[in-house]
Amino acid sequence: MHAAQIVACTDGPLLVRGDFELVSSSGEAVERTRGTVALCRCGASAIKPFCDGTHKLVGFRTEPAPPDPEGDAA
Repeated sequence: MHAAQIVACTDGPLLVRGDFELVSSSGEAVERTRGTVALCRCGASAIKPFCDGTHKLVGFRTEPAPPDPEGDAA
């Protein structure tokens, strides 16, 4: 198997491929059934740590918001 590769999808999950072990915060192995997994970054997935597509519903964005065209200064 190839070394792990992590791809950060714009406004979406982290795709992880290759040879890796996924463990919980307590150090226990998290079972995976696929060679490529999508890990949640938005925090709203019902199947954490895996992505379920909820990032689309909650409007998750990985890029900063564009500047206000009106130039509002607080």
